[in-house]
Amino acid sequence: MTRALTPDPLPAGDPLATPSLGVAQGAALTLGAVLGTGVISLPALALHEAGPASLVAWLTLVLLSVPLATTFAALGARHPDGGGVSTYARRAFGAGVATVIGWCFYVAIMLGAPAAAGFAGAYVADGLGGGRPTQLVTAGLLIGTVAVMNWFGIRVSGRVQLAIAGTLAALLLVATLVALPHASRANLTPFAPHGWASIGTAAALLIWAFAGWEVVTSLSAEYREPARDIGRATVVALVVMGVMYLGVAFATVAALGDHAGKAPLSDLLVLGFGEPARGVTTAVAVLLSIGAMNAYFAGSARLGAALGRDGSLPAWFAHGATAGQVPRRSLAVVTAGALLTLLGVAVTGVAIERTMLLVTGAFAIVYVVGTAAALRLLPRGTWAHRGAVVAFASSLVLLGLTARYLLPQLVVAVVAVIWLARRAAAPAAPGPA
Repeated sequence: MTRALTPDPLPAGDPLATPSLGVAQGAALTLGAVLGTGVISLPALALHEAGPASLVAWLTLVLLSVPLATTFAALGARHPDGGGVSTYARRAFGAGVATVIGWCFYVAIMLGAPAAAGFAGAYVADGLGGGRPTQLVTAGLLIGTVAVMNWFGIRVSGRVQLAIAGTLAALLLVATLVALPHASRANLTPFAPHGWASIGTAAALLIWAFAGWEVVTSLSAEYREPARDIGRATVVALVVMGVMYLGVAFATVAALGDHAGKAPLSDLLVLGFGEPARGVTTAVAVLLSIGAMNAYFAGSARLGAALGRDGSLPAWFAHGATAGQVPRRSLAVVTAGALLTLLGVAVTGVAIERTMLLVTGAFAIVYVVGTAAALRLLPRGTWAHRGAVVAFASSLVLLGLTARYLLPQLVVAVVAVIWLARRAAAPAAPGPA
């Protein structure tokens, strides 16, 4: 037998020790997790791959996001807990699967954070000069900034996220609107210059612009009224995300056409305001990175605390696992892991963006396990369960597309299984006389 863990008592008089997320802040955190710096470059990459037909890929992935997002929202509303997908895996498949999937996601955030920060760092380096050293320093500063935001709790980081989301929505909307007068029908023909099969290739490029819906599950316990507000926050995030992505993608195709550069968002702003507006792209990249990292740090810190509470990590991690508390120990581990990964990138000289390849398989596995758990946990015959069926099928396709990147997750899974086996074999602590 293992000793049951007793949650830390709520600090007396601590206003942070109660769930504080409402619809607006929850939607901002969810949107921040989904949006990434890819919105700056992916519209041009997809356009070069499939021509105007890339718009079909964008629309398809927006539509496929609906069942995926609503599935995780339904799970979070019914079973709010900081463990997120790990908790649902525990309910559906047992402690072993929960531990493995929890470890995979927890470690993936540490490995992927430098890449998310590195995208913004590249824009800062281009603007200020200094090359790779500037990029690495910027990435480190962004990791530290997000850690500090979350150190003071979800109430603070949620408010900052709301301001970031509002600023980003305004900037992307302005970029789209000022470019539309320059749209030309000639840029829409031929519609599929590289054949209709190129739409699938473009979709594969765009998949990671739509990752992040799983984060809402680890933040579900932080909502004041999860059963009501998680669904509303997800709908808001879906609508805003769809409008922003489709707007920027259409403006890139119709207004820029073959002249789209590596940073089409910058080109769109230049169309409306002239060359001085190009520098705004750096600010957008920094905000996008902070938004995405903030959501993932908030979710992963709570995941680590929940894993400690449930016996899937040492009990030391369980501090702050109660809803409304700040899981500072887990957050410190995530931050240290991200900085160590960044140090490894700096020492080895590999491109910082390549660390993203270490985590692509983790997100696919999380989606497959999470949607599979939904098939067991959500009531059959409901629209939520039907959506989970579609989401599970889509996740299997995603797993197939990322199979080549599963090695890091296999290593983590083996270590998790070994740790579980040694923990089970350890003698139980003696009970009271």
